[in-house]
Amino acid sequence: MSRVPINPGRVDWSGENPGIYLKDTPDGDYTTLAVFFRVVLSPYGRGQAAVVLGAPDEAKGWPDAPNLIVTDNQRMMRWIIDGWLSKFPTFLGREGLAAMTWLDCESVVTAPTDLKTRYSETLRAPGVTVDLIWETLGPPLPVEVTKENSATKEHEMYSVFQEAKSAEIRLNGTALPGFVADRQFFGRTMSTAFLAFSETWVTPNGGPYAA
Repeated sequence: MSRVPINPGRVDWSGENPGIYLKDTPDGDYTTLAVFFRVVLSPYGRGQAAVVLGAPDEAKGWPDAPNLIVTDNQRMMRWIIDGWLSKFPTFLGREGLAAMTWLDCESVVTAPTDLKTRYSETLRAPGVTVDLIWETLGPPLPVEVTKENSATKEHEMYSVFQEAKSAEIRLNGTALPGFVADRQFFGRTMSTAFLAFSETWVTPNGGPYAA
């Protein structure tokens, strides 16, 4: 199919969506998951959030298990989790996602960076501080994903990715377990920690939003 200047699909949301997926062994399952959202456009407004699943397969929330979300727009994030994150292969069927505790975000701080050595987001809620840290960053990689190949199998996705060779997820100053591993990403071997800027999800030939 030839490219067209204006995509005829419906823009669902757009913003930033970096992630950190950690393992205990290179061939094992993920033991700790985190994903950050900075949404600048959606039918439910703007918002920021960090989802942390330190026990992704346990049906428990914070403080019984390190499963939580910190956000300043709960309505928007419930829509994104239902329509997107819960369908991503890494998060699909994780009991910790359904059981996580929802916390209201008090502040978000992005550390100054040259986007080569280190990038971080720090979110604070009552009694909780989440630090997401990406280090040793690769070059920007433009990505276009068709509906058939996207994580949801329902949307097109356009983004700019940068892989990180190392990363940390800290909860109240304590690093959660696991390390960055490798995975296959559209024919490339890339790490399981990445930045994702200018990320836009589109419903092909989508009509107006339901009120």
